Amino acid sequence: MISPTAPLGAALLRVAQGALFLGHVGYRLAYIGVPAAEAFFTSIGLPGWTAILVTLLEAMGGFALILGVFTRTSALVLACILVGTIVFVHGQNGFLFTNHDGGWEYPFLWAVALVAQALIGPGRWALVQSTNVSSR
Repeated sequence: MISPTAPLGAALLRVAQGALFLGHVGYRLAYIGVPAAEAFFTSIGLPGWTAILVTLLEAMGGFALILGVFTRTSALVLACILVGTIVFVHGQNGFLFTNHDGGWEYPFLWAVALVAQALIGPGRWALVQSTNVSSR
């Protein structure tokens, strides 16, 4: 039996993740800057333009999660970005995020939470309700 509070839990997870992504994008734009982000992406072997693409996807995905639109798709796209951070940035630093330059534990947890969000749907107070149990 599904708990009657499951839709609220799904919404809480969705909004919290969206807010975290917007905070991450805001920090990148306000303190790092696009040129430095492009330089960082280039330094890890990716084309510089991917910094702009990732920033746009994180911003759009963050807003989509908060609003509850395209929740499943947004969550999966953002989970892929986090897997990319593990592969290109944090994976080589070991497991613990407290390791020098951050390990992969936090991006992994966030990616799993996003996959869970995609599986359970938007929950309550979403602009677009799905037909599954978590949105009733």
